[in-house]
Amino acid sequence: MKREKSLPKILLCNLAAGLMIAAVSITAQNVYAENYTDTAPYIQPAESNGSDILFDNTHAQTAGAADWVIDGGFSDYATALANEGYYVTELRKNSEITYADLQNYEVFIIPEANIPYKATEQAAILQYVENGGSVFFIADHYNADRNKNRWDAAEVFNGYRRGAFTNPALGMSTEEANSDAMDGVISDDWLAENFGVRFRYNAIGDVDATLIIDSGECFGITENVSAVAMHAGSTIAITDPAIAKGIVYLPDNLTSGAKWSGAVDAGVYNAGGVDEGAYVAIAKVGQGKAAFIGDSSAVEDSSPKYKNEETGRTKTTYDGFSEDDDATFLLQLTDWLAEQENYTDFLNTGITLDSVTTLYSYETPALSAEPETEPWATPSPSYKWYDESTFKSGSYGYVSDSSGDETTDTYTLGIPQTVVTGQELPLTVYFSGLETNTTYSGFSVGAYLSGGTQIAKFTSVNGILPSTNGYSDEFSVTTDSNGDASQNMIFVVDAAATGTFNMRLKQSGTTLLTESCSISESSSSTGVTYEIYHPVEIDAGMETAITITINNLAANETVSLLKAGSYLSGGTQIAMFSIDGTTWTGSYGYSGTFSMTAGGDGNATKTILMKVQDGVSGDASLRIKKGTANMVTQTITIR
Repeated sequence: MKREKSLPKILLCNLAAGLMIAAVSITAQNVYAENYTDTAPYIQPAESNGSDILFDNTHAQTAGAADWVIDGGFSDYATALANEGYYVTELRKNSEITYADLQNYEVFIIPEANIPYKATEQAAILQYVENGGSVFFIADHYNADRNKNRWDAAEVFNGYRRGAFTNPALGMSTEEANSDAMDGVISDDWLAENFGVRFRYNAIGDVDATLIIDSGECFGITENVSAVAMHAGSTIAITDPAIAKGIVYLPDNLTSGAKWSGAVDAGVYNAGGVDEGAYVAIAKVGQGKAAFIGDSSAVEDSSPKYKNEETGRTKTTYDGFSEDDDATFLLQLTDWLAEQENYTDFLNTGITLDSVTTLYSYETPALSAEPETEPWATPSPSYKWYDESTFKSGSYGYVSDSSGDETTDTYTLGIPQTVVTGQELPLTVYFSGLETNTTYSGFSVGAYLSGGTQIAKFTSVNGILPSTNGYSDEFSVTTDSNGDASQNMIFVVDAAATGTFNMRLKQSGTTLLTESCSISESSSSTGVTYEIYHPVEIDAGMETAITITINNLAANETVSLLKAGSYLSGGTQIAMFSIDGTTWTGSYGYSGTFSMTAGGDGNATKTILMKVQDGVSGDASLRIKKGTANMVTQTITIR
């Protein structure tokens, strides 16, 4: 996910004798293809304190790398609440939230919502709070858009998208804009107008929030709390001190170096402290209450349940709940939310009221603008965030193919976007979701025209191409501890081939997967040119073949001091490389240097292996350098 460091797992709470979980068990290794039609999980406390807590799972709380459910990445928090006597369950449905869904619960917890709430849903939540319920909004940094629909959790809670106040569907396709998910969605300054706060657009990296308001000034919530962890989050502006108050802040004197590496603007707005806005805030609205936190990292644990719905890959989450004083703080915050109190604002409670947070003009909803075009990465062509029928097996929302054919979830052909005839090209076959640490044999790949004519030769990287077109030699793969593997090859399409063709993966003669491909025209450019051929989508953590070509050299000319690197927009290196297919660089960064020698036609080709850091996703850059000079840079998509 967004944090590089990994923390040791600390089991804070065990389920007491007699504690039951219906429908699912809290086990990190289990993966279920569940959707809204399945029974929602719940945790029945051994001894009830009389209060019930409801977690939202209706607005893409499991999108992308998130797994914010009570039997997955939020299970430590949910279990700790049950050990305090709370009955804990999940709101699971595919229709809009109503007041009736909420009215029987003391606290409604909303982990990172990635689909905006309709105006009717906003009204239901507000009615619930005004009538005595409490809501806990768990947000994240700006552009933490996990399902690539252009909305992040902070924007969902605020009620509008940055740079899209006049049109909440700005930039969406007609199909997206007309989807049920966007029906009834409006732009408004809902959170500020009704709860006295607004999430800011900042994105701050690994910081311990140590500026803690005295417990006597915040109803005891911060007692025995000295630090709350943030790992890429946002802060909260106080817009109405009569009803809202900050209780946890980042330290003063933060520099620009504290911003999250993926921030799309300054990241740190006011050098931390009170001026940066609260990391955690509370509010009193009518008979009910609210709380807000600018990052999910403090709440999550390392037991994800579901697969990524776009890629089908295993997720990685972290032990934030056991870090610093996060667990103590979150439980005390939830206790305050669950307690019914008669005051309707903070004016006469004896606590010190905040000042209104000073904001920049670009934080005014109608004046806001996108620093970069959204979404932050191009979605897979087969994935639609608003259509659960496109989700991968093992993800929440997945609906099984009635034919039982789920091969596209298990096997992926990593074919270059550009397929040029007569050119050596890379092919990576990705395998996922198989048995762990197991060898599978009998695979082969072929390419053919409609009618069955074979048009390509295949060999292993650094191998010798056969003399005739046809299926590759059979190969085997051995899966890793996640059940994933990859096989890298080189193929050449016959120079006479045109139009479209099919590439097919077989196992012992049985077809597993067929992909349609188009043949591209050869470049007619003059002068020396560099090209990189790579799969349309690259699986993070898997060995992947990439092919580099240099054209229009002198016959037999050698080019030396070449090296390859891959990095995110902020410059963070994300890949290791193997030039010979055996020896790998020891850290993420540029490869060792290598040379390429042209043939008699003046063209040089070399295929090397790359392995992108596990957990990275979205768009990145792939670059070839000659010495210190940049020769070619291409955008790659990682899943």
